[in-house]
Amino acid sequence: MKRIILGLLMIAGLSLAADAKDTYGHDASALPKAAQSVIKKNFKTRVGVVKIDKDFGRISEYEATLTDGSEITFDRDGNWKEIETNIEKSVPSAFVPTAISTFVKKNNPGTRIVGIEKKRNGYEISLSNGIDIEFDKQGNFVKYD
Repeated sequence: MKRIILGLLMIAGLSLAADAKDTYGHDASALPKAAQSVIKKNFKTRVGVVKIDKDFGRISEYEATLTDGSEITFDRDGNWKEIETNIEKSVPSAFVPTAISTFVKKNNPGTRIVGIEKKRNGYEISLSNGIDIEFDKQGNFVKYD
């Protein structure tokens, strides 16, 4: 009896693992409408690859790589979580709170924001010179990272 139960548990575990596989596509239509809208309004390039991450068979996030090399991570509802551009580009200003943009211009002249991530307590940005900076939810400086 124990062998039968153990065998059934193994089969169930394997089927869950198979169901939790990430999937890839080349079509922006795989993204939620909100994510498609964000890309269309703020980026001039097309989606090259979409990765759909799944945890326990449920979509946890989407990762879109654009043809210019930018990468955008969205939650399951299509809200952006993180944006990374290549070193020659900048994160579109629509994603950077004004207080953060002002701080960067004043304290790090000549640099560009090439990455931004929404965190539980605020934002973390990456500059073109390799420096990372953390800010709170209101865009107030917290620390250099």
